[in-house]
Amino acid sequence: MNDQKYIYIMLSDTGTLFTSVIKKYTRAPYNHASISFDSELKEMYSFGRKKPKNPLYGGFVKEDVLTGTFNQYRDTTCVIYKLKVTNREIEKMKRILHIFIKNDDKFLYNILGVIGVSLKEPIEFSNSYFCSQFVAEILKRSGIHLWDKLPAMVTPDDFRTNERMQLIYEGKLYEFEPVKKRLK
Repeated sequence: MNDQKYIYIMLSDTGTLFTSVIKKYTRAPYNHASISFDSELKEMYSFGRKKPKNPLYGGFVKEDVLTGTFNQYRDTTCVIYKLKVTNREIEKMKRILHIFIKNDDKFLYNILGVIGVSLKEPIEFSNSYFCSQFVAEILKRSGIHLWDKLPAMVTPDDFRTNERMQLIYEGKLYEFEPVKKRLK
């Protein structure tokens, strides 16, 4: 029995003013992380903008590449990785994710946490995450340990440089073949 499955991590750069400011500091090509359980990215989850035009109103978001923030920023560039996981790990991740989905209005965007990463000092609040912290937290709580650091210290670039991540695509989001097919 093959117990190996994959989850997908997308790192992206929408080119917005907010991401441009972060990029100047991090010098990393991508500054947003999302997690998906399907290779077509039909359902992705992260912490980010709740309203595409308002970077200050953030929290837990179910992302759809055809609507929402990505639809507003059609020149988004991205890199997509797959990570080999077991059925059991996926079940754990989905259970944890269900708590976020059920209580999405109780979660806030951890802007101070982003500042904490730059100061090399974790700043954590209950029910408050930034994008890569959220993805790292989901993985860690599911028993997947990719780094020897707190989720509050994980950056999108940490995913990009992790040897367990298998690159499947890099380029414009809307040129990724599964997304192009959905646009038709």
